[in-house]
Amino acid sequence: MKLSDENETFGWHYRGGERPPFAIAPQAGQESVWDYPRPPAIVASDRRVEVRLDGRVIASTRAAFRVLETAGAPTYYLPPETVDFDALVAGESQSFCEWKGVARYWDVTDGRRTVARAAWSYPDAGGRSAAIAGCIAFYCDRLDCRVDGQRAFAQPGGFYGGWVTPDVVGPFKGEPGTEGW
Repeated sequence: MKLSDENETFGWHYRGGERPPFAIAPQAGQESVWDYPRPPAIVASDRRVEVRLDGRVIASTRAAFRVLETAGAPTYYLPPETVDFDALVAGESQSFCEWKGVARYWDVTDGRRTVARAAWSYPDAGGRSAAIAGCIAFYCDRLDCRVDGQRAFAQPGGFYGGWVTPDVVGPFKGEPGTEGW
């Protein structure tokens, strides 16, 4: 089920653009994921985004994109020129997103250890998602991912690739009881 103008969650009727009563109120310097749009917005970020595996820098940039979608933690997409492709091995699996198209998955290796399906990309993203075509996103539950030096934690549920940092509040889709979001 998709979040839509007619979705009812926890007895609250979603009307689009309205923060639900169960949402955590953001404090100064924080964002509520309930203020993010659907379809998602793609926003350039100049914050330092870094991804490591066992100390090896896999990617580092101040030119990432954040994909912001209602109820989801931001997902960071890093430009391909900022990623060490010697550490990426193309995987066999794919998935489909209604907004971004077909995703390609990547294993990440530091030469000693390989982490399966630790990254993904949308090579042919078009339309509203064209800015992230070819960019690489990483699962922060499998790698050491940081924003401005602050460790990011995985969005709950194991499916979504959002990065939870202290400047973002939920609740986030993926937590128990959020299957209908």
